[in-house]
Amino acid sequence: MAAESTYLNTGIYTVSEAARLTRVSASRIRRWLRGYRYSSRKKKRYSSPPLWNGQFEAIDNKLALGFLDLIEVKFVDAFLEAGVSWDMIHKARERAQKWFPGESHPFCRKKFVTDGREILLELLKETGEPGLVEIANNQQVFLEIMQPFIKELEFDKDDILERWWPWGREHKIAVDPKRNFGQPTVFREGVPTRILARSVKANGSSSEVARWYEISREAVREAVKFEQELAE
Repeated sequence: MAAESTYLNTGIYTVSEAARLTRVSASRIRRWLRGYRYSSRKKKRYSSPPLWNGQFEAIDNKLALGFLDLIEVKFVDAFLEAGVSWDMIHKARERAQKWFPGESHPFCRKKFVTDGREILLELLKETGEPGLVEIANNQQVFLEIMQPFIKELEFDKDDILERWWPWGREHKIAVDPKRNFGQPTVFREGVPTRILARSVKANGSSSEVARWYEISREAVREAVKFEQELAE
């Protein structure tokens, strides 16, 4: 019962589910959470440690991610896309953890979303890392990277990440670790999008499915579209 309670409050995702929701490949997610070994052209062997410790221990060598892991994946992917090196992301996480003592997922803090550029600016002064130049020196560039998260993430009064609205808070779908094990859900009505999409596929009628679950047709249509986009 204790383990089930943890999953209910933390959310739980297989690597393939996390890849589907974040659009980051399963192989990259595994490397980020497990670390990896590689060889140079001079046949020297190196190892890269995990970027962070996941919320769950591996079971039978299979990884599972929690809600905070899911959002951390999105942040790391955004920084890599912006040209920040793997080494600098490690350093940024270490520096962020000093800013937020005791935080296992510092990129998920509201203060990092709004003020994390200061961490990157400090690292730029220390290292001269090319990938940090534009981000750290240009507030607008940093905001462009963070803007999707500012729009999509909802924090509680203590600035703790509470839920993720993948299409923005003006839409109906949320990923909340305390609801449906963190599966995407039509938030107000509490029905997982996958269930609604499968029901429409089996029945062929959004109106009929809306009647079954006593929800609006608009909510059903949005759930179907959301699942279709995830499958692309």
